[in-house]
Amino acid sequence: MPTIRRTRVIAAAPERVWATVADPHHLPRWWPRVARVEGVDGRHFTEVLRTDRGKAVRADFTVIESSAPEVRRWAQLVESSPFERILQSAEPEVRLAPEDGGTRVTLTVRQRLRGVARFGGFMVRRAARSQLDEALAGLDALHGGS
Repeated sequence: MPTIRRTRVIAAAPERVWATVADPHHLPRWWPRVARVEGVDGRHFTEVLRTDRGKAVRADFTVIESSAPEVRRWAQLVESSPFERILQSAEPEVRLAPEDGGTRVTLTVRQRLRGVARFGGFMVRRAARSQLDEALAGLDALHGGS
């Protein structure tokens, strides 16, 4: 199962960063390709993603762990979705820890691939690294970084 992890220190208190990462409505501000979030209902939400060609794709998620202000983990509901052909499961996670007057943010994505997609693991890892780097840059920009 490809697991990708990226870390960055952001110059903001953990509580400030938590307010952003714990609210799915903020995902379009920092998570790559998310155009908007719909259907936020307790532990469930839907991301509307925008492809390179401008097409909208919906991805449903369930929050499976949330402990303020330290960890937030959600799972993509892949069954009966456009992602079902390539993914068995996908779980993004955000971990926050105080560090040097700011917050060490660690983003992790665990993905279990399906079918022939299993043979493209290196491409999935590269894409996930890029996605996490963009997400960290987005959080940094929101909280006064470079």
